[in-house]
Amino acid sequence: QVQLVESGGGLVQPGGSLRLSCAASGSSFSINAMGWYRQAPGKQREMVATIRTIGGTDYADSVKGRFAITTDNAKNTMYLQMNNLKPEDTAVYYCNAYKWPDAYWGQGTQVTVSS
Repeated sequence: QVQLVESGGGLVQPGGSLRLSCAASGSSFSINAMGWYRQAPGKQREMVATIRTIGGTDYADSVKGRFAITTDNAKNTMYLQMNNLKPEDTAVYYCNAYKWPDAYWGQGTQVTVSS
């Protein structure tokens, strides 16, 4: 079992920045990949960014150049630095960890971009 706890969400004005954190605990060793997903009201959950343990990242086209996903292995924590936020980034952001053959999810953190 892997437990994931997100933090760092909130209300920010357009053009602002936020950094989300996801702390992993439990059987967090041998995680194959981690990622951030988001779900806006009335929409399906979508991938925002993923990072593989062996290296490599992927981003949704809508966030490329604005968001950056990183990990701190010593702290078992993953981050999502979000810059130049737009109203369309408003959503609940979920942390995900894939440890074959299971996927784990955090409880989500709300990000609202509004003036």
